[in-house]
Amino acid sequence: MSAELRALRNDRGVTCLDVADALGCSESKISRVETGARGLYPDEVSAILGFLRVPADKRKELLRLLREGEERNWHEVSEAMSPMWEELSRAEQGVAAIRNYEPLLIPGLAQTSDYTRALMRRLNPDLSEADVEKRVSLRRRRQRILGRLGAPDVRLIVEETALRRAVSGADVMRAQLEHLLALNRRSNVVVRVVPFSVGAHAGHEGPVMLLDYVAEPTFAYAEIRALNSFIEDSAPVERIKSSWRQISAVALSVEDSARRIASVIGDLTGHEERAS
Repeated sequence: MSAELRALRNDRGVTCLDVADALGCSESKISRVETGARGLYPDEVSAILGFLRVPADKRKELLRLLREGEERNWHEVSEAMSPMWEELSRAEQGVAAIRNYEPLLIPGLAQTSDYTRALMRRLNPDLSEADVEKRVSLRRRRQRILGRLGAPDVRLIVEETALRRAVSGADVMRAQLEHLLALNRRSNVVVRVVPFSVGAHAGHEGPVMLLDYVAEPTFAYAEIRALNSFIEDSAPVERIKSSWRQISAVALSVEDSARRIASVIGDLTGHEERAS
């Protein structure tokens, strides 16, 4: 579908910028739609087809195929899950670098299955076990980019609060923290910690996620409760970049972060020994 949209635009002799101006969005958004790096939504595709003056019969057929494909793909994951999760996974496939700061929880790209499972159960107590497992599966699928050929450069910053927050039992938390240490030994992944000793800082405004591309502008992703959005306008993206720089400035070095994580693992072990 993405390739067909690009072919239809080329046949009309217009540029991505022409389409973007007509639809009131960014040129990079249209480019990602055409390369498959961004999910396709029927209302957006309909608007593009309308601007390109695609005949009604052709437009109707393409939208039918899109909706049928969307329904099949979504069924594989979860009917109860936000489509933005699926779109984020797609957007990350063509990314060169990911920068993610999380103040409260371990970043999704670094979560173990047991940590995700416990988190989903606590955040969504009405979810069935089947839907919990589907969400765990989606997160695992998203994490495959860390080990693929040409994997992106991933920079993760997490508050010490998240390391010590008992999302589940000691065994789950210990395995999660050991996984962070293992990720930090990968050549393409860096995990850093903002310690308790740091006072108020830019990260207290909320999570930060920036996706960098080689030939396209950086954009940000925001997820707050049931609200999810991609931020592409340059002004807010620049502000989020500034926040990332400020958070990076107060985070521990990679080596000191690893020592802090190991210290928390030690605290968990010591607490268990005292409890027994």
